[in-house]
Amino acid sequence: MNVLVEKLPYLLPFLIFFFRVIDVSLGTFRTIVVVRGHKAMAAIIGFFEILIWLAAASQVLNNIDQWHLALAYALGFAVGNYVGMWIESRFALGNELIRCFSFNRDILSNKLRAQSYQVISVDGDIGQQKMVELMYIVEKRRNVPKLIKLIKELDPSAVYSISDVKSVYDGTVLLA
Repeated sequence: MNVLVEKLPYLLPFLIFFFRVIDVSLGTFRTIVVVRGHKAMAAIIGFFEILIWLAAASQVLNNIDQWHLALAYALGFAVGNYVGMWIESRFALGNELIRCFSFNRDILSNKLRAQSYQVISVDGDIGQQKMVELMYIVEKRRNVPKLIKLIKELDPSAVYSISDVKSVYDGTVLLA
């Protein structure tokens, strides 16, 4: 890289920025993958993340008197965080739990089951003689927007919340 930098010195800040965007994006994605329990994938990503980081950091440290390189390094860090979160959202790894409350008991859950969703439903009340149906649905993250759209279409008054699920078991076998 030194020969290239000597011939094209204006290229170094762009390389540092580019390497930093890549390594921080990988780091952000790796952190999210660790939280979701994908250990092997996290280790592989971490290996490449550090190789790229070494290339960027060594150039800044070897040329510490050139402030524009530090600026490119810092800017790459900021952009890399955003890019890493964007990449992770595109992969949409893991599962999510959707808790849905409906005042139209049995109607929404039956319609969702007819669409092949696995729904666990429980009857409940919120006082004053108002009965509700509480539904639990575990769904792949990439499919959640489609499910939420369907819930809103089938029952606009339904209330729902979404939370991450690390592992899903069917009683004996880890499903995800």
